[in-house]
Amino acid sequence: MEKKQFTELQIDRIIEMAWEDRTPFEAITFQFGISEQETIEIMRREMKPSSFRMWRERVQGRTTKHAKLRTSDIDRFKCKLQRQITGNKISKR
Repeated sequence: MEKKQFTELQIDRIIEMAWEDRTPFEAITFQFGISEQETIEIMRREMKPSSFRMWRERVQGRTTKHAKLRTSDIDRFKCKLQRQITGNKISKR
């Protein structure tokens, strides 16, 4: 199996999506065509070891990171307060 090559911007977005609690691994698969295991490998490679361990401990078994474990009332990949890809900043209230 050949490894996918990503730009720095794409890697940043994968890391951002993986770090977000509400974004399931399936959303990363849908957008970038990589498995959960490949996402974990990118996180391991790109993050400091302590940050990776903290992230891994936090997401392991988290229901919002796995679509099959989510409740049926969660039907989106992103927070409803998140703006469309314009820096991903929450608008001022």
